[in-house]
Amino acid sequence: MSKKIIEHFRKFIEIDPIDENGILDFFQEKTFAKKENLIESGTRCKFHFFVLNGCLRLFFVNNKGIEQTTQFAIENWWLTDYFAFENQAITDFTTQAVEQTEVLIISFQNQEKLLLQYPKLERYFRLIYQRAYSASQLRTKYLFDFSREEFYHHFNDNFPTFSQRIPQHLLASYLNMTPEYLSEIKSKKRS
Repeated sequence: MSKKIIEHFRKFIEIDPIDENGILDFFQEKTFAKKENLIESGTRCKFHFFVLNGCLRLFFVNNKGIEQTTQFAIENWWLTDYFAFENQAITDFTTQAVEQTEVLIISFQNQEKLLLQYPKLERYFRLIYQRAYSASQLRTKYLFDFSREEFYHHFNDNFPTFSQRIPQHLLASYLNMTPEYLSEIKSKKRS
């Protein structure tokens, strides 16, 4: 199963077959139950997660005590609090399994060693981080540019799998609306 990450690396860079096992040695495979926290807010962010199967979310609790989802990760996506991971700092976010989720885990120290031992992976991670940053920029733009209804339809049109897979209350949190308002939007006929 963990060879799935090697296949993913190969979509971006060349990996010599003789390096596969050495690369995989830096990772630990683990399964988390639905709603199980991988990292909790207020703890040091030591790990970066690659989703093999399942779905993760990153969220924080706002000053009103409401969970605000900022990011999801499904198969072949990475997730962590990048600022806290990079600085080995305390995170304000919780990383949680939305459904039973199998991940590959790499610690900050192991990721640094991996990049030193296999410099080609520097390019891979640069490309992945660029994509993650671009997605974050677009989400911010959409939050300001679109009405909530337009934001939902844009998201649903571009990521229909998410709309069907993610529980409505989590999708509403990600789209910055209440579950009731999302239900209202979904029930309307699109003009």
